[in-house]
Amino acid sequence: MSDLEKIKQLRKSTGAGFKDCNTAIQESEGDLVKAAEILRVKGISKATKKMSRDAKEGVVALNGDSNKTSILEVNCETDFVAKNEDFINFVKELSEINNSVSSDIDKLKKSIMKNKKSVEENLVTMIAKIGEKITLGRAKTLNHENSKNYFYLHTIVKDNLSKIAVIASINSKETSEKIDLFGKQLSMHIAASNPISINSDEINKEILDKEHELITEELKNSGKPEDIAKKISSGKMNKFKEDNSLMTQQWVMEPKKKVKNIIAELGFKDLKIIDFCRIKIGD
Repeated sequence: MSDLEKIKQLRKSTGAGFKDCNTAIQESEGDLVKAAEILRVKGISKATKKMSRDAKEGVVALNGDSNKTSILEVNCETDFVAKNEDFINFVKELSEINNSVSSDIDKLKKSIMKNKKSVEENLVTMIAKIGEKITLGRAKTLNHENSKNYFYLHTIVKDNLSKIAVIASINSKETSEKIDLFGKQLSMHIAASNPISINSDEINKEILDKEHELITEELKNSGKPEDIAKKISSGKMNKFKEDNSLMTQQWVMEPKKKVKNIIAELGFKDLKIIDFCRIKIGD
């Protein structure tokens, strides 16, 4: 049997990657049984097989300061593991690295951790040790010139780890306690209201098309005349845009007012929300 055939067989039996199987074959001098044992010892076989499972639990880690702030989602299979001390310490270190690489996942995976091993290597070790699938999810860094970041963590697991994390970036020439209070409240509002975009004209066309499709299908079964159905459809689409655009959402702290009304009342003419990010675990 050639080395290539042995690698294929080892991959099939262990679920490990080509590179790891090739290395194990070389180390075992072609002995498939020993090669499988090598992979098990390294935790690679066990870890790789678990990657086919669903991982919808975990934590969202926030790191940085008011100038540069990053969010990283790290998924696992159960909430029990999300509270495991080894998992928590692992994610905390990941969040620091993620901020330093500005949420570039490829760079993050190749980054070296405190134990002198790469994130990828430590991820495999952590999976083997804990016994669950662990994956790196969404990541985002806000670092805009002349802006200040505000953040909020909801359902905190420990320290900078939570189930929902939000960053809101505000641009203003002014510095004021009123702006800082608004920034903190804004990040809480985003956590609760989950806007899609800042303004309605920024909502992705695919999202609008899908919503229009659902509304059209709903009205088809209503038996209403076509002209009335069109008016209803238009109204529903406008409501969808209003409800999902940050500026036109009802302010969580004062629902009779919209976010844009609150900004106007602050009295800072140049104050502008320029970006935001909200990540909820498992969404």
